[in-house]
Amino acid sequence: MAVFDDLVGQDQAIAVLSRAAVAAGEVVAGGRGAGMTHAWLFTGPPGSGREHAARAFAAALLCPDGGCGHCDQCHQALIGSHPDLETVRPEGLSYSVKQTRELILRAAGAPTQGRWRVILFEDADRATESAANALLKAIEEPPPRTVWLLCAPAPDDLMITIRSRCRLVNLVTPAPEAVAHVLATRDSVPWEVATFAARAAQGHISRARALALDEEVRRRRESVLGIPRSLTGVGECVTAAERLVKTAEEEAAAATAVLNESETSELRKLYGEGSTGKGLNRGLVRGGAGALKELEDRQKSRATRIKRDSLDAALLELVSFYRDVLAMQFGAGVELANDDVRFDLDQLAKASTPEETLRRIDAVMLCRERLGLNVNPQMAVEAMMLALRG
Repeated sequence: MAVFDDLVGQDQAIAVLSRAAVAAGEVVAGGRGAGMTHAWLFTGPPGSGREHAARAFAAALLCPDGGCGHCDQCHQALIGSHPDLETVRPEGLSYSVKQTRELILRAAGAPTQGRWRVILFEDADRATESAANALLKAIEEPPPRTVWLLCAPAPDDLMITIRSRCRLVNLVTPAPEAVAHVLATRDSVPWEVATFAARAAQGHISRARALALDEEVRRRRESVLGIPRSLTGVGECVTAAERLVKTAEEEAAAATAVLNESETSELRKLYGEGSTGKGLNRGLVRGGAGALKELEDRQKSRATRIKRDSLDAALLELVSFYRDVLAMQFGAGVELANDDVRFDLDQLAKASTPEETLRRIDAVMLCRERLGLNVNPQMAVEAMMLALRG
């Protein structure tokens, strides 16, 4: 299986990347390699597989056969262990200039196996302005065999000076049928469950896989879709907001607890805590307290991002619910993403007007915007719930 075979519904992008991989092989052989460039920008809506496409392209660049999918080079690239592939995942709310400069120094090294040095920067839109400026200089003057693969939701999420120096690969939302086929054939999901998950996820591949395989994810979705019918009074609005925020906090805590403990323990050992012997003590050596504080700040930022992402996923579920209500109100012949709760959709469609539904969608989108501006989550979600009650 070639490395690009796993990209669902991305025929145009596959064609571009396949030609570039061939050109990259020509460059390695001493040729001109028209069609290959040193900087690429992968864009597309959530769930379209930006990072997956970038990783597949990295494997194709590192593979002597252009991405055969079965050699050691491909395998190492796809699982992230290849020595010439540097993967960057901003864990906090942003990626700092200090981190970017350290990354640029690592990117300047020559490839260890003679082909390419590949830097895969996931969520490049999280780079701060100063970090983006530092990144721009590295992209403008890259080493001969270094390739930058940047991922972002849209080209406008990056500085124009950066995106103008990158070749754009725009991914699309795959059709639900294609996603269902992948779940059924590669994950052995029963076809009925696969079609439900693909429809509910609206083409978001990882979300569809989670819905198909994780009962807890399905339970959380049912809880979110039950919010509209529960907003019968002000007290119920406040309770629903509190429950939604608390769920996001619990999810963030569960996702970070083990990792935080491991990181803290390793750092304490690095700075000598618990060491014994002449001239040593059991406390942190000089500089350890500052490093520990910096680690704690990063961990808090990571937890905040996970909490915000969890809330945002729930808000998008609400948007899809009201979008289905609007479709029913207008009699649009489109497939409903939440057909499994058709009774609730029909009840609300009959009890409200399209104008009211649009105002509710606007309220959810406003809440997303406020959360992005660091408004207190409880206050932002409470205001949204009151607006949804109308």
